[in-house]
Amino acid sequence: MASALGFAGCMQGRHVRFFTVKSLVTHLVEMTEQRQLERTLRQWERQDILILDELGYVPFSKTGAELLFEVISRAYERLSLIVTTNLPFESWTEVFGSERLTGALLDRLTHRVHILEANGPSYRLRESKHRLQPGGPKPDESDQADPEESAPEDASKK
Repeated sequence: MASALGFAGCMQGRHVRFFTVKSLVTHLVEMTEQRQLERTLRQWERQDILILDELGYVPFSKTGAELLFEVISRAYERLSLIVTTNLPFESWTEVFGSERLTGALLDRLTHRVHILEANGPSYRLRESKHRLQPGGPKPDESDQADPEESAPEDASKK
């Protein structure tokens, strides 16, 4: 969904950057070591949409968490930010390692936000099961999902 929104933004002429959170933090640490962090952050501030994918898959060092906070803080109320995660907010402290930092981060992320929660069955798992079944679609065939089957059980806006 995040990729589709980013693609739609590109089609409208918007400037879009996509990162997995792990690669973003790695890049930020490298830019800090090269004394290029401020320049890099200013470049990203000129984007219209910043997509941060897979937050929470890998815990951060204290430095990594602080650098990610800096990106989100600078994006706050200046550009559109899309964050994907499979973690509930209560678990974010485990990833960021600090209740204070996590609280400040969530404060910025949850202000004027639309939260889309997808609790339905896994599309990837369903695809794999179809491929493994005898007579299932071949890898090059398109598997069009029934919209009712793939709709999330609970989608909400806040």
